[in-house]
Amino acid sequence: MSQVRLSELIGKDIINLQTGCRLGIVADSDLIIDTETGEIQSIILPSRGGIFGFLDRHNLTIPWSAVKKIGNEVIIVDLDETHLNYKHLHY
Repeated sequence: MSQVRLSELIGKDIINLQTGCRLGIVADSDLIIDTETGEIQSIILPSRGGIFGFLDRHNLTIPWSAVKKIGNEVIIVDLDETHLNYKHLHY
């Protein structure tokens, strides 16, 4: 994947190729960056569940390797149902 500026990612919807579902927006997320290489390792999306997000503190971690395409308005990721069920982490 070619170089992308963080400012170019902000505000883009993240869409799962497998389900067509919108997972979140990069502006609502955190990025895990390798301090040695400066490369993005993963995107962490906060949960949208619970009442106003207070009851459910699970986050979805998307490995950067799952990012398939960065478009003008969306980021397409390829996550199967196994990943969606087992990669929710408590923070």
